[in-house]
Amino acid sequence: MNLFDEVESNIETKSFRYNPWHGCFKVSVGCKNCFIYTIDSMHQKDSKNIYKTKNFYLPIIKNRSGNYKIPSNSFVWMCFSSDFLLKEADLWRNEVWEMIAKRKDVEFAFFTKRIERLESCLPDDWGDGYKNVIVGLSVENQVLADKRLPIFINLPIKRRWIIAAPLLEALKLEKYLQRNKIEAVGVGGERALNARICDYSWVLDIRGQCERAGVGFYFHQTGSRFKKDNKIYKIKNYLQQSQAKKAGIDIEI
Repeated sequence: MNLFDEVESNIETKSFRYNPWHGCFKVSVGCKNCFIYTIDSMHQKDSKNIYKTKNFYLPIIKNRSGNYKIPSNSFVWMCFSSDFLLKEADLWRNEVWEMIAKRKDVEFAFFTKRIERLESCLPDDWGDGYKNVIVGLSVENQVLADKRLPIFINLPIKRRWIIAAPLLEALKLEKYLQRNKIEAVGVGGERALNARICDYSWVLDIRGQCERAGVGFYFHQTGSRFKKDNKIYKIKNYLQQSQAKKAGIDIEI
């Protein structure tokens, strides 16, 4: 399974999305065309209204047979409609950590643009990290990569991913790609009506850096405006993942 694929909840593949809260605030250039803001606006909703969702307790909810709705050995993608380290969610996060600690039989992953808040948001028993939690750091340009990554690689985390998405320019990540600290890098273009261009040469360059460092690499989507061989392609949303997969450039480590 490509761990960077966007997946809907699927009981057969044991992949689930879990949004304990909804809403967010834009913090950097990568947030400009945030898909959550776009979807919310279509439903006349204010994305800056932060609230707990009705699925807040999903990790520990059981079905009529007394089994967890999320079965053992599942993979759970967290906070696709927010940021797990959002300050406005501080009052709710400890309950989520407790559920994650209880469900050691399930892997959880979240991406964040607020890595500087992680240390103050960790549970008391975190130690050097939970084995079943993957922390992904989002970086979209070099300035933010150089700002966020030094913090990221020095935090107590067992499993780290770098998410270069939406990729807005060429990135030099090699000095941060320590094999014992970074497990994989995911790359993707921007999915939006007015999406900024993702250049395939940038994607390939990051892949080369990962290959030299012995780090996994996943090209998870092209984005809506994809440049290859000096030609710009407009790619529909439903084709962006499959087109990226067809490139056949992922590196499994």
